[in-house]
Amino acid sequence: MSLILQTRVASPSRSERGVVTFVVMLLALLLSAASMAESPVSKRTVLVVGDSLSAAYNLSKEQGWVHLLGEKLAQEHPGWSVVNASISGETTAGGAARIEADLKAHEPSVVIIELGANDGLRGLDLGQARANLTRMISVSQAAGAKVLLIGMHIPPNYGPDYTQAFHGMFAELAETHGTALLPFLLEPIATDREAFLPDNLHPTAEAQPRLLAHVWPQVEALVAGIGD
Repeated sequence: MSLILQTRVASPSRSERGVVTFVVMLLALLLSAASMAESPVSKRTVLVVGDSLSAAYNLSKEQGWVHLLGEKLAQEHPGWSVVNASISGETTAGGAARIEADLKAHEPSVVIIELGANDGLRGLDLGQARANLTRMISVSQAAGAKVLLIGMHIPPNYGPDYTQAFHGMFAELAETHGTALLPFLLEPIATDREAFLPDNLHPTAEAQPRLLAHVWPQVEALVAGIGD
């Protein structure tokens, strides 16, 4: 006669089922959090291509309006940053020559072009300056970036015709290509001698926040239109 042993498995109690459910939910939350932490955060870039006025000439880079723009942008629109590709002494020809490499390197959503002052101060051919700026605008737009064109004024050293043509060039380009426009970067400080270094050309550190306040509404409008 064989003896059959039957084993009875007890069903989990209600409290035990509750503990299991809690552990499963906790694990799911931890896995979800880990997945979010590993996911790349969406980043957007503003690329500034300018001359010494944007390169913080004779100042520390942290004092310049472009650096201040980066700080404000990061605060107001997390996920956005600023790359300053400005070079003291740069002309529109130099900007046009390197714009494709800058776009490829930084993949910006917004491009700020602040060039032309050195062309005008040297009396360079405005037809060529216009062609250089046109190239920079067109290539940037083709890469999917919004463009802010920042203009400048120059003294009438080369006569009224040259001076007027120079001043009007920026507005004409902005209208033709549908870019945002800031007609004159130095407008808020142009008549304030104390806002300039001894060379009478470059703004002081104390003037940089005023330039930022002047540029910010245009940048803010472009960024807001793209979204964070």
